[in-house]
Amino acid sequence: MVDALCRQASRLNIHTRYLHGSIVAYAERLLATVDAPLSRTLFCCTGTEANELALRIARTATGGTGIIVTDYSYHGNSQALAEVTTGLPVSEPFAAHARAITLPDPYHRAPGMSAEDHVAAHVDQFRQMLASFHDNGVKPAALLFDTIFSTEGLIDVPVDYVRQIVDLTREAGALVIADEVQPGFGRMGDHFWGYKRYGIIPDIVTLGKPMGNGHPVSAVITRPDLADPFGEQSLYFNTFAGNPVSAEVAAAVLDVIEQEGLIDRAAVTGNHLKDGLRHLAGRHAAIGDVRGRGLFTAIELVADRESKAPHPAAGAIVNAMRDEGVLMSRTGPANNVLKIRPPLAFGIDEAEVLLTALDAVLTRMGHRNV
Repeated sequence: MVDALCRQASRLNIHTRYLHGSIVAYAERLLATVDAPLSRTLFCCTGTEANELALRIARTATGGTGIIVTDYSYHGNSQALAEVTTGLPVSEPFAAHARAITLPDPYHRAPGMSAEDHVAAHVDQFRQMLASFHDNGVKPAALLFDTIFSTEGLIDVPVDYVRQIVDLTREAGALVIADEVQPGFGRMGDHFWGYKRYGIIPDIVTLGKPMGNGHPVSAVITRPDLADPFGEQSLYFNTFAGNPVSAEVAAAVLDVIEQEGLIDRAAVTGNHLKDGLRHLAGRHAAIGDVRGRGLFTAIELVADRESKAPHPAAGAIVNAMRDEGVLMSRTGPANNVLKIRPPLAFGIDEAEVLLTALDAVLTRMGHRNV
């Protein structure tokens, strides 16, 4: 990737006012990874820009303003996205044109409630939310969700729930935006994109961080019937997005993913890591749940396994793991979910380093079972 960047930067870098072969070639490769009829891409520089542009396209196409997000989510730091942020502190109040939904969480399902009833109750809440739009004279424009629900704590949201709310969203005349900034590019180990788990095809897909492996490039992918009318009404231009250097870097990312089999590697390493974490759960009562897909794993820490009350030491564990040379983070509404999101180059040996360090940290902090 460094070679690709330097090679193109030494030749030419321009913006997309002028067509360049590298940009077209990359766009065609990128679009080959998604499902028809998704066949238009617009380049941006950051995930924030991509989600902001996606909302503009949705509002132009539907004539609506209403945005649906989850009740603990983050999609960017512009004003429009801050107004629909529920998972991070922001100064902007939650927008009157937005609604936040609560997701069905199998780990916290009420005792005695079946999985089917759990999903049905949350789908009913979604219907009520759509009705509140109508009651307040707001036309919905889009449902925006992260397909791994990372900020929410990597909740293992049932596939049937996602399919049903997607159908209800479209019946209400709104579009479905899949935020693939974190789960995309094979990290899930089963598909190139997170949305494929649910058997849906979004109306708009947004990309960010991994697209350039840290190089600032992002994109919006959508259908011609959405992109073309938007382009006729709005002159979208971005001085830095989609330049030849970024296109070559992004193409190098696809090369490495394909040539080094990183999607399969994410699956194998991720399964090994989860197996190891579940083994640790037998030794440490603080580990309440282990979940995730591929190289995106969550450990929900609990003070008590029966009540599933959040454990207060997640931040201390993150810092202690840093001192052991292992970087992770925490997430979820109670900040008690350890978020493990290593580079796709992560292998079995690195997973063992993480497991050994976590075992030592939990033991040292007194969280071992007796």
